[in-house]
Amino acid sequence: MSPRFFSRLLLVSASSAAIGLCASAQSAESMTVTGSADTELTATPLETFDGAWAMAFLPDGRALVTEQDGDLWLLDADGKKLGQIENVPKVTARGQGGLGDIVVGPDFGDDSGVVYLSYVERNPEDDSLSGAVVDTALLSLTPEGGMLSEVNRIWEQSQKVPGNGHYSHRIAVAQDGNLIITSGERQKFSPAQNMDMNLGKTIRVTPDGEPLSDNPFYGSGGVTDTIWSLGHRNMLGVAFDADGDLWVHEMGPKGGDELNLILKGENYGYPIVSNGEHYNSKQFFGNHEDHPIYENPAVSWTPVISPAGLIIYDGDMFSDWDGDAFIGGLSSKALIRVEFEETPLDNQGAGGKSKTMEKTATEAERFEWGKRIREVEQGPDGAIYVLEDDPGGRLIKLTPAG
Repeated sequence: MSPRFFSRLLLVSASSAAIGLCASAQSAESMTVTGSADTELTATPLETFDGAWAMAFLPDGRALVTEQDGDLWLLDADGKKLGQIENVPKVTARGQGGLGDIVVGPDFGDDSGVVYLSYVERNPEDDSLSGAVVDTALLSLTPEGGMLSEVNRIWEQSQKVPGNGHYSHRIAVAQDGNLIITSGERQKFSPAQNMDMNLGKTIRVTPDGEPLSDNPFYGSGGVTDTIWSLGHRNMLGVAFDADGDLWVHEMGPKGGDELNLILKGENYGYPIVSNGEHYNSKQFFGNHEDHPIYENPAVSWTPVISPAGLIIYDGDMFSDWDGDAFIGGLSSKALIRVEFEETPLDNQGAGGKSKTMEKTATEAERFEWGKRIREVEQGPDGAIYVLEDDPGGRLIKLTPAG
């Protein structure tokens, strides 16, 4: 997510074709992108940002976009900047850390309501130590922007550690109104299996940040009461499907990116197992097949896609894709569509439902136009919106071609 002026160019060249992009000029504002399964989309640039990270739509069609350096923008229904939101918590952007996710509460009104905001906070006594936090706030909107008030801390990573990576800090609101927060293992490996820390876990709490009594490890005390699943690496996408089942993707090491169906109390194996390898090529993880006590990913990628942003589509504009997942790709510079198949399964989902489906996933199509994709959202109109990464990244609206 990022704002600043960026010249709008038609991405048509021999070099772009070489990387799998099929784009042809439609107008000064749009291009046609052809996916790997020959699906054609119209991609219309709407706005530009500097280091955009997350996006959320408001009930009236306006939207919010965060930038990693700490700016929070209000957009109109056409995706144009109206102005900034004031009183956003101050951040110091370093590495992968800064202002993060923005999620609109389910009871947001016409011009005010609760939002959830994640960001990286530094230890005031030693700023080499940092950790992700989540605040709740009341957002009041004006025609030119808005203001946050009643800002309250509801969750934080425990503990703050050195380094500037793998914060994760994505947020999702379940059908029962409770929150799922992804908490990365901060590039420290072992915390993902340490139940006295909330790093490398998915977290389930009330809107006020309290643990729920039906959490799998409730009664253990401390942060353990809030843990929903463990054994994760760096989770930059979280979404519920129509059945209330929870899906989370995570970056693997050297190979082994994963999309996981998250089940109550299950262990996803990191750093004991992974479909990837250590970057130093001297140490190796075990694989999932040899360690069946750990949950297998629904699908994994080697070479990696570097997943960021996730939606489960449920709109009318792309009716054939109802229930499909869309994942942004950073290093892969792609938007990836994933299809699911399902069979009945008894297990309690994080959204509060007791009946779920066992679901397998398969990559169905990729759309590429040579840009890193940081965020994916579905608009109220059913269009798919993506945010390109880095300075000058664009907000792109995707609609059926023709």
